[in-house]
Amino acid sequence: MQSRRLILVLDGQGGGMGTQLIKMLAPALPADCDLLAVGTNVLATNAMLKAGASHGATGENAVVYNASRADLILGPIGMILANGILGEVSPKMASAVSGAAAEKILIPSSHCGVQVAGTQDCRLEEYLQSAVALALRALGQ
Repeated sequence: MQSRRLILVLDGQGGGMGTQLIKMLAPALPADCDLLAVGTNVLATNAMLKAGASHGATGENAVVYNASRADLILGPIGMILANGILGEVSPKMASAVSGAAAEKILIPSSHCGVQVAGTQDCRLEEYLQSAVALALRALGQ
């Protein structure tokens, strides 16, 4: 019996980026994937659940626990930065995500105070389309 793959979408604040990722990714996921939304707060988690995530969890422990179980992690670059996303990402959360064995697909965001050299200045929609394409490639689609 083939095991299920866990696709983890992380977000904070209102979950807008995660919500859009889930709407774009969910219809294209292989049947053996579970889409888990983990928010730094309940607003983000609820928004991602409404967008079509299979399951949801909230808070520091949910990020730490599920990052270690995930096969693929998607979210804003602020999820790997201590005090990222306006302070919503604790150092423990950032360490868990950045140290997870899963492949990580991170979306640049001007709200994180980090600029990544070599990236183009794109609209969020373009970054999200690229992230979904990378995720599907990583899943063999």
